[in-house]
Amino acid sequence: MPESEDRPSATVGSPGLTIGTAADGDRTRVSVAGELGLEVGEELRGALRAALAHTDEGLDLDLSGVSFCDCSGLNVLLAVREQALAEGKSVTLDRISSVVERLLSLTGTLPLFLPAAGMNGTEQELGVEVVQLRRAMQTRPTIDLARGVLMASFGLSPQDAWEVLVAVSQRTNTKLYRLADGLVEAVRGDPLPEPLRREVAAAVARLAAAGTAEAD
Repeated sequence: MPESEDRPSATVGSPGLTIGTAADGDRTRVSVAGELGLEVGEELRGALRAALAHTDEGLDLDLSGVSFCDCSGLNVLLAVREQALAEGKSVTLDRISSVVERLLSLTGTLPLFLPAAGMNGTEQELGVEVVQLRRAMQTRPTIDLARGVLMASFGLSPQDAWEVLVAVSQRTNTKLYRLADGLVEAVRGDPLPEPLRREVAAAVARLAAAGTAEAD
């Protein structure tokens, strides 16, 4: 469909992040490229909320250009999704990168952004979806704490600590929030199960080896 005259396309963003919007009939397409971490969270939130305010039906997101996304980026998407539900609109994923797909799959939030999860359900189904959104948002503080534990314990950067969490979650088939709970409880005195402890150590070692190889 042609773009409407009162909602022209636009591209904004700070270095490392590009956000483009374009009207598509009653919906707005938002293309995001770059790294979605804590430092760009508010910028992304503002851009998505502005786009949501100027669309009648909702947003279709193209995240195929996202090269990094952690729970801070996910939390922005969840918050905008909940706002859209409250306004009778929807936020769906049109295209996503493998990085985003991995994060959404690990956190169990991918179904919330599929076109089928739009506004066509019953009131009860929508109520369940809101509960799921809020639950997903509530897991972020624990995951951020766990990332801090890895950073302090192994001298990792925020991004490397995130990669370790994701790698261990995948290799052990453990939900990301459950792994995070275990790491936080380990600091409080409850030992991390030995299989998980070994996987964490192995993931850190692999990361260090990869860094050494790149330096050479």
